[in-house]
Amino acid sequence: MGIHPRLIDSHVHFDDTSFDTDRAEALQRAQAVGVEAQIIPAIKAEWWPRIRQLCQAGSGLYATYGLHPMYLADHLPEHIESLHTWVEQENPVAIGECGLDFYIDNPQPETQQFYFEQQLELARQSNLPVIIHARRSVEAVINTLRRYAGVTGVLHSYAGSEQQARQLIDMGFYLSFGGPITYERSMRLHKLVQNLPLNFILLETDAPDQPGSTHRGERNEPAYLPEVLDAISRLRDESADFIAAQTSANTRRLFNL
Repeated sequence: MGIHPRLIDSHVHFDDTSFDTDRAEALQRAQAVGVEAQIIPAIKAEWWPRIRQLCQAGSGLYATYGLHPMYLADHLPEHIESLHTWVEQENPVAIGECGLDFYIDNPQPETQQFYFEQQLELARQSNLPVIIHARRSVEAVINTLRRYAGVTGVLHSYAGSEQQARQLIDMGFYLSFGGPITYERSMRLHKLVQNLPLNFILLETDAPDQPGSTHRGERNEPAYLPEVLDAISRLRDESADFIAAQTSANTRRLFNL
């Protein structure tokens, strides 16, 4: 495996404008520490073209297309039709980022539910996994997923209970963890990472958001993924190389890389 384990950042918004000034350098920094691939989830239709352009350039960047629940003001019902076309033409590795967020101001749960279900239906039709955002909404997400048998995917930056996690795993879903697990006070997340089966865990940064404890207040970037790996290695008392190999294999399996 060499000095650096081979890692995959399963959730990074590398198309974000905060990387416009140093994206090439940020990519080099990530590759230098062993991050060999990145999954780039979309947020809104307006930004799909920039993700396509970024991922066409190669370097282990993989596109997904979707409509994020936090950006309802940017979504239109016709974007669902556009999404069908994009998925057909562009062959992304997943649908997303989609899901439910009941933490935001004025969440409009019915509207969120509409977009979420439309994307789950598309995932079922196109036989693609979904990347799910679930904030204060894990139970509602689980209840929705039960109606879409056969759809698999990942709940990114998972923060639900262990019982909910096991229900999701039983349904074939993966759970990804990032910067939040590096904080000493994240006891509940630590227990989750210790107790859950490793073959359903993915690593992520969610860059530029959710930096780890040593980068608090800074822009997060994929080069910091080894810090997530090290935290999980310590929590599980398993070697970083072993965890890197297993989580990368999980990510490749889920996204058919």
